[in-house]
Amino acid sequence: MIKRTIVVASSVMFLLAGCQTQAQENDITHWKMTHISDASHLWHKTALEFSRNVEEKTDGKVQIEVFPNSQLGNEVDSINSIKFGATDLTITGETLEVWTPNAILLAVPYAFEDEEHMRNVVEGDIGQTIENDIKEDVGLTPLFYMERAPRNLTSNVPISDPDDLRGFSMRVPNVPLFLDTWAEAGAKPQVINLNEVFTGLQQGVIAGQENPNDLIYSNGFYEVQDYLNVTEHVRSWIYVVVGNEQLEKLPEDQRLAVEEAALEAQEFARDLQEEEQEALSDLLKERGMTFNEDVDQEAFREAMLPALEENLGEEQYELYLEMVEQGTEIEADSE
Repeated sequence: MIKRTIVVASSVMFLLAGCQTQAQENDITHWKMTHISDASHLWHKTALEFSRNVEEKTDGKVQIEVFPNSQLGNEVDSINSIKFGATDLTITGETLEVWTPNAILLAVPYAFEDEEHMRNVVEGDIGQTIENDIKEDVGLTPLFYMERAPRNLTSNVPISDPDDLRGFSMRVPNVPLFLDTWAEAGAKPQVINLNEVFTGLQQGVIAGQENPNDLIYSNGFYEVQDYLNVTEHVRSWIYVVVGNEQLEKLPEDQRLAVEEAALEAQEFARDLQEEEQEALSDLLKERGMTFNEDVDQEAFREAMLPALEENLGEEQYELYLEMVEQGTEIEADSE
């Protein structure tokens, strides 16, 4: 009910305020793209690359203006604004669960062994099912996906298996699935705003937190945390989406050009992600963090599994198990 209220409220706001932004002047289509990250983030750099490629491949017939840093609203607002014609593209992920349940699979703990495993799932049948659901249930077409850095646990003592979590107070974002999985594993998770985490760690209110390495670095957690435990408990991805109606209005040759530019942007993002992650690891080590590689990830997955089964719907849990099974098959083929 709360989720539906949020969606309805945002929808009404944009229905009252919005008008169609896909304008055509002299056969030129102008699209607005918005996202929540700042201008230095990989997502924005990729969005600009995509915009340049689209304009080049359509001979200037499709032009995309990019608005970073939630300039046109938060993630839910941005999705609704596309549905009502106020904007045209955005970057979004598991938030789409508000409209289509299978989107929760974009960020579930221990679904993937590694990057190859995740890519095989995203680009395979399960990924196609999720994309079809987004298109049919939300009215958005995923153009391409970007990988997100794995989430890791930081602490002042090494944490290698669930037994080390007993009595361990930690911050998690306001995601019920994250709260329940960490509690099931033995920790004492609590929701704290990201901008309050540093002070909480510094004052001992919490003993640790979990985030991708880029946020661990940008928030300076290396100053108040000694260990980065390579739990890699969530590997996830996110989509660049466009409104179905906006895409369908393009002539076929321009749609094909947009799709071609999307594939190139996907490769651009992947290369940039790999470069940035390697550099971030070096920077965190230079700042004094010890990387604890001796983490029993399988033990963490097993400990969290009951919470996953409880939180996911029947269909989503079955798909989750299929995702995990694909990793087992990849490992067996490589032996």
